[in-house]
Amino acid sequence: MGRQPVDAGTPPRVVALGGGHGLANSLAALRRVSTDLTAVVTVADNGGSSGRLRDELDVLPPGDLRQALAALCGDDEWGRTWAEVLQHRFASSGELHGHAVGNLLIVALWELLGEAVDGLDWVGRLLGAQGRVLPMSAVPLDITAQVRGLRTDDETALTTVRGQVQVATARGEVVEVAIEPSDPPACPETLQALDAADWVVLGPGSWFTSVIPHLLVPDLFKALHDTRARRLVVLNLAPQSGETDGYSPERHLEVLARHAPDLRIDVVLADERRVANPTALRAAASALGAELVVDDVAAPDGTARHDPLRLAAVYEQIFSRPARRSEV
Repeated sequence: MGRQPVDAGTPPRVVALGGGHGLANSLAALRRVSTDLTAVVTVADNGGSSGRLRDELDVLPPGDLRQALAALCGDDEWGRTWAEVLQHRFASSGELHGHAVGNLLIVALWELLGEAVDGLDWVGRLLGAQGRVLPMSAVPLDITAQVRGLRTDDETALTTVRGQVQVATARGEVVEVAIEPSDPPACPETLQALDAADWVVLGPGSWFTSVIPHLLVPDLFKALHDTRARRLVVLNLAPQSGETDGYSPERHLEVLARHAPDLRIDVVLADERRVANPTALRAAASALGAELVVDDVAAPDGTARHDPLRLAAVYEQIFSRPARRSEV
């Protein structure tokens, strides 16, 4: 049985899954239309400040979690200031170079409290974050990929590439991704949030390293499959160099379906200026059980990023739609 439509005037309970800048832009929009918002963030980053802290202290990589918290800061002076503090990176010739203040703050609270979710909740309270940030798994993950085209002697052969940064920058065609360990423990609070949600938003973001990994944690996928919430996929505005070079919007959906063939989607959202073949995209959405919504959600400066205000307006329209008869 599908969840009944949210009563008029009642903000929906929303869970947003992803990582990096894509999730951050989505959260900046979602906090304007939901007062019950949870971000579920990938924990596979192995590069930069996050990778260094992960290796040295054996903790979850904090970078994507930090970006999500910063995106949930309000637009008042307090929120803007703390968002800047979280994102500030030290520049020096020493060991602190490149570290983000927010990463160090999060890891410090983890060490003091001994629990990842408690630490993130404390940071959220300090910031006045308009939502909650949770890791998708209780342990750090590694992403592996089968990549075609890396061998000069056989361009059709598949090569295994390990690590989020390595997969994201592989100069070949990513065919399939997996996670290590293959059956990690999901964060219990994440499963609870999915069970209680009205809407689940998947994407935008790096398709193979920020979006698809959520579908590969068995308990998380089961919760996503079983939830009565309606599921919305937000497509990227452009292919990502290294991961999805040359990908059309419909090919993104085909990859999603290949990694999670049993997952039903209710709505697919795409930007109107990025859809070259509406018929093919509508067919790909329909294969997932989804309605296609095409609207103007890109930043007006022409960059490949979503505009939070435009995206918020479209989210509000989608969330207020009554469920289709087959969902009730």
